[in-house]
Amino acid sequence: MTTLETTTGLEQQHVSQAAGAGQSRLPKFRLKRISFGLLLAWLIIGTALLWAVAPGLFTGYNPVEGLPGGQLKAPSALHLLGTDSLGRDLFARIVYGSVHSLSGAVAAVAVGLLAGTSLGLVAGSTGGRIDAVIMRFVDVLLAIPTLLLSLSIIILLGFGTINAAIAVGATSIAGFARLTRSEVVRVRRAEYVEAAFGSGGTFWNVLRRHILPNSLNSVIAYTAVQFGWAILQLSTLGFLGYGAPPPTPEWGLLIAEGRNYLATAWWLTAAPGFVVVAVVLSANRISQSIGRTR
Repeated sequence: MTTLETTTGLEQQHVSQAAGAGQSRLPKFRLKRISFGLLLAWLIIGTALLWAVAPGLFTGYNPVEGLPGGQLKAPSALHLLGTDSLGRDLFARIVYGSVHSLSGAVAAVAVGLLAGTSLGLVAGSTGGRIDAVIMRFVDVLLAIPTLLLSLSIIILLGFGTINAAIAVGATSIAGFARLTRSEVVRVRRAEYVEAAFGSGGTFWNVLRRHILPNSLNSVIAYTAVQFGWAILQLSTLGFLGYGAPPPTPEWGLLIAEGRNYLATAWWLTAAPGFVVVAVVLSANRISQSIGRTR
């Protein structure tokens, strides 16, 4: 082998090694695999949100006006989920009722999140007597059954979707407060928080920049759970007659209206009940995925 061939072979080897090293330095992007269950959960939640935003895209029937001679029709190509005792299309009532159930759940979660997080943040960051007073108030809320507390608030405020949402939100304040307080107490003991205080940071500055952002990770996942729980509670109140008044197509009220026809028209109860279960389970599945990624 000549010297020229040897030199050429070495150069090619160095070039290939350099190319391999250059390729190894390139960032490798890997798509995170999404499970079928999580994808299905997002699909169900997205469909329910589309129902609430644009119900006219999914059905052309009026949810509160019945068709003469169309009472208690079984599911068919003309009526996907059949009709109720007044001839109203059940699928249309479920689609149009999503705005009442979902908006009520969002309002309920907002009430519990804002009030409970504020109480937990104050209790965990201050400590002492303030912490003791706030947590004893939270213990009192936890001692009262959620259904009894929500019914008491509705009786004081009156019936309606908004009042029912406030009542359901008030029952979730204690859960948000306890979770937020525990997270704040945990973060306050971290080394970077002590270093922030040691470097001259004020209480409010450290609270805003370090404690609060790092304490909300678990609260966000808990919010998704509470969203599904709020839908279930609002449906329960609607079933008992304490939610939106008829003929509002609220999911819980639809289940209550169909319970008298279980033997002859089972779809009146099964269809809205299945929708409630699917949305609640989807919210819980999304909450689990958020908790794992944070």
